[in-house]
Amino acid sequence: MSERLQSGPVPRNSRKRKLLWSLHLMMIPGILLVLVYDYAPMLGLVMAFQNFKPAFGFFRSEWVGLDNFRYMMELPNIYQVVWNTLFIATMKVVAGLAVPVLIALLLNEIRVGAVKRGVQTLIYLPHFLSWIILGGILIDILSPSKGIVNQMLQGLGFEPVFFLGEQKLFPYVLVTTDLWKEFGFSTIVYLAALTGINPSLYEAAVIDGASRLRQAWHISLPGMAPIVILLATLSLGQILNAGFDQIFNLYSPPVYKTGDIIDTLVYRMGLQQAQYSLSTAVGVFKSVVSFALISTSYYLAYRFANYRIF
Repeated sequence: MSERLQSGPVPRNSRKRKLLWSLHLMMIPGILLVLVYDYAPMLGLVMAFQNFKPAFGFFRSEWVGLDNFRYMMELPNIYQVVWNTLFIATMKVVAGLAVPVLIALLLNEIRVGAVKRGVQTLIYLPHFLSWIILGGILIDILSPSKGIVNQMLQGLGFEPVFFLGEQKLFPYVLVTTDLWKEFGFSTIVYLAALTGINPSLYEAAVIDGASRLRQAWHISLPGMAPIVILLATLSLGQILNAGFDQIFNLYSPPVYKTGDIIDTLVYRMGLQQAQYSLSTAVGVFKSVVSFALISTSYYLAYRFANYRIF
């Protein structure tokens, strides 16, 4: 009898525990990568409270408390840099919400499947290109001497424009080029939201004599509203990330006044000028503000869109 019990089927709970252990083991490489590349570098934040010197290291460098933060607030261009960051990031968020919604509504009206898929592919392709590649392309396209855009302007009788060298134009060039790169991805998200709308609503609207514009206004837009609200609230957490990769590949000293953001300032002070403690203090300031904004955005996402992670 005892032998039969020992050779019987393995209990379900035991099999479930073994499966869970195997799944947890599969997570170890990912956890190690996060610890090494995300959490371990956070130990360097102590430099914000030190007069850090590489020769002395973390343990022998002089502790200065909040002096670096006080000096940061006294920098002559710090408020201009913060304003640039907020201005560029806010314009990107607004344009990144409005334009994809409009394009999604227009694509939703296309009834020829091949044309619709072709347009989706074309507008989605720039998303896969890095800003190193796109930066070179845009520098050539917007060149005041040989760029195709200025050649067209000259053909129409206008003077050539130095798009990447004019302080007033540069922020808008950043927003426009970022929109060109990313709006295809957001458009696909909104198209997916449109597919979830009940087709019977459109059928009822047609019976009532509603035009295509009325259908889009009273059915499509309300159907997309939850995902629009969700993406809008979550984007608040990225309001201080104005796009380092893009700006680093496009800006130059003549446009520092309107194009310099917190991330590029940290790069120049930390890596080019070797002001490690001051650049770390600026980075900590940005991280604290970003954390507050992310917390607020998730609260708003839960409050208005019923979105929760935990």
